[in-house]
Amino acid sequence: MTDLSKYRNIGIFAHVDAGKTTTTERILKLTGKIHKLGEVHEGESTTDFMEQEAERGITIQSAAVTCEWKGHRLNVIDTPGHVDFTVEVYRSLKVLDGGIGVFCGSGGVEPQSETNWRYANESEVARIIFVNKLDRIGADFLRVTEQVKKVLGATPLIMTLPIGREDEFTGVVDLLTRQAYVWDESGQPENYEVKEVPADMVDDVEMYREQLIETAVELDDDLMMAYMDGEEPSIEDLKRCIREGTRTLAFFPTFCGSAFKNKGMQLVLDAVVDYLPSPTEVDPQDLTDEEGNPTGEKAIVSADEPLRALAFKIMDDRFGALTFIRIYSGVMKKGDTVLNSFTGKTERIGRMVEMQADDRNEIESAQAGDIIAVVGMKNVQTGHTLCDPKHECTLEAMVFPEPVISIAVAPKDKGGAEKMGIAIGKMVAEDPSFRVETDEDSGETILKGMGELHLDIKVDILKRTYGVELVVGQPQVAYRETITQPIEDSYTHKKQSGGSGQFGKIDYRIRPGEPGSGFKFSSVVVGGNVPKEFFPAIEKGFATMMAEGPLAGFPVLDVEVELFDGGYHAVDSSAVAFEIAAKGAFRQSMPKAGPQLIEPIMKVDVFTPEDHVGDVIGDLNRRRGMIKDQEPGATGIRIKADVPLSEMFGYIGSLRTMTSGRGQFSMEFSHYMPCPANVAEGVIAAEKEKKANK
Repeated sequence: MTDLSKYRNIGIFAHVDAGKTTTTERILKLTGKIHKLGEVHEGESTTDFMEQEAERGITIQSAAVTCEWKGHRLNVIDTPGHVDFTVEVYRSLKVLDGGIGVFCGSGGVEPQSETNWRYANESEVARIIFVNKLDRIGADFLRVTEQVKKVLGATPLIMTLPIGREDEFTGVVDLLTRQAYVWDESGQPENYEVKEVPADMVDDVEMYREQLIETAVELDDDLMMAYMDGEEPSIEDLKRCIREGTRTLAFFPTFCGSAFKNKGMQLVLDAVVDYLPSPTEVDPQDLTDEEGNPTGEKAIVSADEPLRALAFKIMDDRFGALTFIRIYSGVMKKGDTVLNSFTGKTERIGRMVEMQADDRNEIESAQAGDIIAVVGMKNVQTGHTLCDPKHECTLEAMVFPEPVISIAVAPKDKGGAEKMGIAIGKMVAEDPSFRVETDEDSGETILKGMGELHLDIKVDILKRTYGVELVVGQPQVAYRETITQPIEDSYTHKKQSGGSGQFGKIDYRIRPGEPGSGFKFSSVVVGGNVPKEFFPAIEKGFATMMAEGPLAGFPVLDVEVELFDGGYHAVDSSAVAFEIAAKGAFRQSMPKAGPQLIEPIMKVDVFTPEDHVGDVIGDLNRRRGMIKDQEPGATGIRIKADVPLSEMFGYIGSLRTMTSGRGQFSMEFSHYMPCPANVAEGVIAAEKEKKANK
């Protein structure tokens, strides 16, 4: 059995372009896994192996690699930074024990870093911070650490200081050992010398070292008392305190360097080994019941416990379907039979592989703490628990965001329909934030996703990977409907046609619910006017009608229905009669309750150089945006606004034109808001016309 204390399951996450993939490449080079460095901007990095990733220079799916550093086994996951793929970050964080948050030395804490940091906080993942790209113009290590405090509300524990600024950046000073690591200009990571601290940095090094020690000893009362009495703790004791503070998220050890120039990476790898927790040091995962409520039991990380594992990603490649699995406890061997607690069915473990991005090494068994992939599992999906059939259990499930944008697609030729169906089926299994529906009226296939880029890439994958040529419709917004006024009403369903009849009478109140509350049903009927056994049928009747609102047929949100009275017939009343009554009641009352169209509002974060701020704000206002905040940065201004999704199509083109190609933006779904009357009228008219033409 391998020693679990020598395992580190870590993820690398950050904003687009902060250098995550380059950092992963450097880690692989330093640990001897690859011998030739692949650059992202040349489309040759190891973990960005999809054609679309290589071309666009962005990471789309999280890739897993395994390597060794100083006798420790590192399972590293490189995650995407783009907001349309946050689901990849979220599910990777779910199965990791630690992470490296990468920030750009000149861009600082950018919008997507905030979202990823929030996910990591929710998953309680210990992190170290790496401030990258310190060789760039405008890079400022200390400014970024201030932003980490202000924007993320986190405490950075400064462990290294940069030597030189921007293009004169040559190395780093390790505050713990007071040693300077200086690299030459060859760009090779191993070409460095350990020197004395430069004379002009001695005062700064002492000041920051003192802050480091004061923060670290707070985690050990005895050391703190000794330090107060003038006794300096040993480096071993300090490392122990820093490890504890990192594990409990009290602070985040912060390092600096340039991954592209290979400066400072060794210290980051040492920090992964020294400060990030092993699988056994992380609070164990909760076990839940079928409804997802914690049972109070935990998945203790140990090879001696029964098998418990979580499938966190499905990937289809040239060898067949790969299911990525994090094993929390027990041992998994080739040929074992495991139970999928979600489906209740057993599966046999066929080939098991250790992943090396898109290469793989066959293995015979894996144990608690491992992240591996299994080839050819049939019915396993993201978030399913695999366990020992004798010890059934469910690990805490994953919750995925609802898609906000959709497009209609159709194959160019008849023969492509079946091919498209199979390909989309595989893609939906891979990405839980990507959904597919068939429009019953028109027979069109509707793809739903998290943003324009997300769907753009899905269409591209269908075209190139699966060879399906598509006709793509205009993007559609996920409008919804709700009501604005409470209403009290009554409905009777009565049918007599020879034999037994149907009878159900309900008196009910319909009122607007809290935003985000969905559909709620309650009953205050007393005295048995409507027997209790019919309540589920009434609730079902209302709930099924919520799929299509009275205005334009969009799903209805945030409505409460309360049953307060009614009547039944001893012979003619049945569950079906009451379900039909509820459906009739919905049709009768919803148009009277002030129905209203609501639209998705996006939280938009725009970065622009100062000279273009006026243009950008003016343009956002024209798009019905509400400006929330402006933050000056070193190289420009960040503007935060709430903007309706329907106004944001094609925004990247406009922004680039306005800012001479220097503007960037990201957006994510925030909430639903009522549509202005003129917009609502246009949408409703368009929907009615669409239905009339079918």
